[in-house]
Amino acid sequence: MRRKEKKPQKGSPKWMVTFSDMILLILVFFVMLFSMSVIDAKKFEAIAESFQSRELLEAFPSMVEFENPDQKPAQNDADSFNGLNSNQSEKEMDLDQLLHEVESYLEDNNLNEHISATRDDRGVVLVLQEQLLFESGEAQILSSAEPFLNKVGTLLQSLPNLVKVEGHTDDRPISTYRYPSNWELSGARASSVIRFLVNNHSLEQNRFIATGYGETRPIAPNNSKENLRENRRVVIVISDPDFEQELRESAGDL
Repeated sequence: MRRKEKKPQKGSPKWMVTFSDMILLILVFFVMLFSMSVIDAKKFEAIAESFQSRELLEAFPSMVEFENPDQKPAQNDADSFNGLNSNQSEKEMDLDQLLHEVESYLEDNNLNEHISATRDDRGVVLVLQEQLLFESGEAQILSSAEPFLNKVGTLLQSLPNLVKVEGHTDDRPISTYRYPSNWELSGARASSVIRFLVNNHSLEQNRFIATGYGETRPIAPNNSKENLRENRRVVIVISDPDFEQELRESAGDL
């Protein structure tokens, strides 16, 4: 009896199909790792769109079917990425709201002559003149400054941003037992403001940075009574999230 001859198999061997699927999955895996490590929004969105439209997988169809063909895993990753941007914009809104609250408080309490509130790349910047906060040559906070500082402390409870407090003086020398120079005086004033905020409000100490600049950063020439008064100030910087890393690095260098 004549043995039946096997017909040659058409197309690629079966093992090659499995092998090609494995290579494809490895390629997709490394593409995802690369796109996520670079943290480039455009690249990430391109990867996400390719998964959503199945452009990569349709070019090399797999023998293993999806359990849920309508599932779009990349969409969840894209949503998470967009959520980060949303959180950042919410922090921006928090700072804008804080600035509005401070401006309204200054207007309602006629404090614009002694306190200014602005917004720059550092964040919300509050400049408090010496006469509102301290006696000349002293670092003990006056009772007249407590309502405004309490307002600031209450607002700081609503957001987690870092806060830098700077002390500044004019160029007139000081030499007392407690403050041998303007360096000590400016540093003590910055520390007094932080101590008041921490002691009177539920604020973590590690959110604050105290810096005393002495007379080294005047905003006006020290050649008149009015200019000397402007230079004697405390600056509270409620930092923008993008500026916080620089603050942390500067605090680590101190």
